[in-house]
Amino acid sequence: MSAKDPILDPLTLDFERPLARLEDIRKLIPQRDAIEQLTAVVYENLETNTVAGYRDVTDGEFWVSGHMPGLPLMPGVIMCEAAAQLASFFVQRNDLLGCEMVGFGGLDEVRFRGTVVPGDRLVIINQMIQVRRGRMIRARFQCFVGSGIVCEGQLIGVPIPVEALRASGLGGSTRLGGSTT
Repeated sequence: MSAKDPILDPLTLDFERPLARLEDIRKLIPQRDAIEQLTAVVYENLETNTVAGYRDVTDGEFWVSGHMPGLPLMPGVIMCEAAAQLASFFVQRNDLLGCEMVGFGGLDEVRFRGTVVPGDRLVIINQMIQVRRGRMIRARFQCFVGSGIVCEGQLIGVPIPVEALRASGLGGSTRLGGSTT
């Protein structure tokens, strides 16, 4: 996997007609407030298990003042989180894992190839390359600004045992797979 082998050409995506906006995304994944990393989802293809979305990066991001002072660069871990949230959205929307919530299981082969700053649109493209229902998913991901790749790698998603966490008292928040109101 490399920038020479794009999953999709980001310049071919239609950003004017999103498949899901923030309110739709919130129905399927639990991240809220400063950790929400998706603005919209603009493409999905179940035959190729491919999904694309984006994050409009603003001056109001929680990391702007500290990473780096005077030169705000989006942390690589946040790019990876955006890719994970997009994968989670796709998995939940299409019930690929058969679970209530998908968690981050790991990252492999991650490379950072460019910078993202406030004012940029970070385009994220994922392709599920392995789906084991009830067990895990593995997705290849690429992040772009314009036509330039800024991050790529693979991520692993795993089912979160929501009921077990609730029963143990660790899942006391209503946001843990429950209502967000």
